[in-house]
Amino acid sequence: MRDEMIQHGVEKEVRTSWRMSVLLAFLIFSFSHVFISQAVAQTSVEASIDSIEMFIGEQVHVTVKATMKESAKSEFPVFKPMQMITPGVEVLSSTEVGTKDANDGFVERSVVYTLTSFDDTLYYLPPFVVKIDGKAYESKSLALKVLNIEVDTTHVNQFFGPKDVQDNPFQWSEWSLPFWLSVLMLVFSVIGYYLYLRMRDNKPIISTIRIVRKLLPHQKAMKEIEQIKADNMVTSENQKEYYTKLTDTLRKYIEERYGFRAMEMTSSEIIERLMSTGDQQSLDELRQLFTTADLVKFAKYSTLINENDANLVSAIEFINQTKIENMPTEEVVKPELTEEQVRSKKMRTALKWTIVGITVVCVVILVYVVWHVWQLIG
Repeated sequence: MRDEMIQHGVEKEVRTSWRMSVLLAFLIFSFSHVFISQAVAQTSVEASIDSIEMFIGEQVHVTVKATMKESAKSEFPVFKPMQMITPGVEVLSSTEVGTKDANDGFVERSVVYTLTSFDDTLYYLPPFVVKIDGKAYESKSLALKVLNIEVDTTHVNQFFGPKDVQDNPFQWSEWSLPFWLSVLMLVFSVIGYYLYLRMRDNKPIISTIRIVRKLLPHQKAMKEIEQIKADNMVTSENQKEYYTKLTDTLRKYIEERYGFRAMEMTSSEIIERLMSTGDQQSLDELRQLFTTADLVKFAKYSTLINENDANLVSAIEFINQTKIENMPTEEVVKPELTEEQVRSKKMRTALKWTIVGITVVCVVILVYVVWHVWQLIG
């Protein structure tokens, strides 16, 4: 029994020791991983070349990679085009690849430099210096082997010297298309010139637009009334002519002033249309004037001289009370073309567009012929 207890104690001690060993190994692994990550993610500059050998005139690419903190500022080497990075090796261009995230707040920024060389030898490429936050970091140096193209000089018959100028035979099949296109262009040019002469002989129709200065409605009416006075129609024995002339003058004025057909309406219809626009007193006087005129013209009514004067004054007062001063005083008059002139104008337009179309076709043919001939002789 005692032996079993001793054995059980030993086993328990072994298991405890094993568990402690495992825990210690796990802790060592975790801390070593952290240390390794921190060591890897340190600020550094690396350079790599895609090929350590190339033929003369070929190109290789050197990638310079800088690992730094995300907030750090970096300055990569800057080379001008065709600048020598080392005697015999030229820098053709530099391209920034971009930035990618690294571990623990670090980023990697890369720049690719394109190099070339025209001398066959082994070159030593000096380290690339990158400034990170003002501190210079160097990459490792690189090597570049430039190889020459081997030429087999033992078999001279495989090389051919310069050739003399060859006289190629003329082939009509190569020149037939530009020839016939040139003939077609010549025909179109003749037709276009003929149509141009036709259009030049057919003189254009010039329609003159006249601007006529017109009198305002009240100016026309007052001019007519002055003519009535000048003709002494007020005292004339022919009262019918006087009232016909006076009412026609008022009707024309009302028609132009108010925009309705007063010449075709009766006196009562005119007064009814004016009731909503005119002064009541002037309309009463105008109604009296039209009534008297109707009696004279249709009922052979005779008036006195003072009555004729009063009606004339009423007409003048109505015109002065209803006149508008700010109406347009100019009128554009466009002449109407005859049927023959319209046909001539259409023909001239058709000739013009036909000439334009022929000109465009000729230009296209000319460009194509010149290009085709250039390809044949080039």
